[in-house]
Amino acid sequence: MRCLVPFIFLVLAAFAVADKVPDFVIPGKCPRVNEAKLWKEQVPKHASYAGQWYQWSMTENPYQPIKQCNRVEYSFDGKAFKAKTTGLDTDGNPFRHNGQLYPNPFGESHLSIDYENTFAAPYVVVDTDYAHYSCIYSCIDYDFDYYSDFAFIFSRSQDLPDEYLRKCETAFREIGVDLNRFNRLPHGSNCRYDVYGSL
Repeated sequence: MRCLVPFIFLVLAAFAVADKVPDFVIPGKCPRVNEAKLWKEQVPKHASYAGQWYQWSMTENPYQPIKQCNRVEYSFDGKAFKAKTTGLDTDGNPFRHNGQLYPNPFGESHLSIDYENTFAAPYVVVDTDYAHYSCIYSCIDYDFDYYSDFAFIFSRSQDLPDEYLRKCETAFREIGVDLNRFNRLPHGSNCRYDVYGSL
């Protein structure tokens, strides 16, 4: 996946300030993912990807301000998606995060995700059935043999039946993502989704 220039500057600045590599930047290269095949299959079905998703689980992500009751709404205009994520931040306060998904501007075979106050990054759906689950992977290579990656498991409902969880686990295992890195996000009766969604 392409090195994204704004993000490289961000990482280099972090190196300079901290005088060390940030925890989310690790030695090696992004795993090989057959993005072209996935893209060809998914583009005709993008409209089916729109709607409401719950972030059910994810790897550690310092750019994710919402920590519980995470719900994502995607609206599709025929080419790109508007994105709205709502839930509670680290202090337990209602929070809304706006962004978008759009075809990669460099012509690569995946969407790019771009939320306010963050950076654009790859958004690769490694598996989905559109109706129950989505397994999302984002990886960025740097020229000096380091990379950063983040992964998410989305569900159309507040819970995710084991049969769909296993599909994501299989998809991530096949590209070498350690399943122990995932953290389950809190959902349930304490979450006031409609209130957060109205933000």
